[in-house]
Amino acid sequence: MTRTDDMPAAWDERAQLTTFLDYARDTARAKCAGLSDADARRAPLPGSPLMTPSGLLSHLRWVEYYWFRVVFLGEEDEGPWTDEDPDREMRIAVGLPLAQLLAEYAEHADAHRALVAGHDLDARASRPSRDGRHVDLRWILLHLIEETARHNGHLDVLRELIDGTTGV
Repeated sequence: MTRTDDMPAAWDERAQLTTFLDYARDTARAKCAGLSDADARRAPLPGSPLMTPSGLLSHLRWVEYYWFRVVFLGEEDEGPWTDEDPDREMRIAVGLPLAQLLAEYAEHADAHRALVAGHDLDARASRPSRDGRHVDLRWILLHLIEETARHNGHLDVLRELIDGTTGV
């Protein structure tokens, strides 16, 4: 897998934000490359049974869905989570092949990339965040960069514990 460069082709704000999000996405996929389905389903941290490479990849895919489709566009929330099982996207991931999770993450990233390209960074979300404010697209991009980068750190640890791989 070829990772994107973290240096944007242009220096405007949109190019910088989208380049960093793409770089973080590519990093998450790279950290899962070469894992078997069985290893991608492993949760090597005893206190975190849902923290698997598969679960984190599914979480990242669904977090993007939530912020772009549900909050920003105002679509109905059709995510896998429920009030009774708010982390269900991580739980169901262990029943899916890693290749499927990687393909879905890439497919949704492509769709979200097109969505971002078609909207102004100052455009406000259709739905309010938990505190009642309507964030703008810029904030959503920054949040997703932070979220993806934070989980890439988790993937670093998991990968090293699973098979000793470091530095991906």
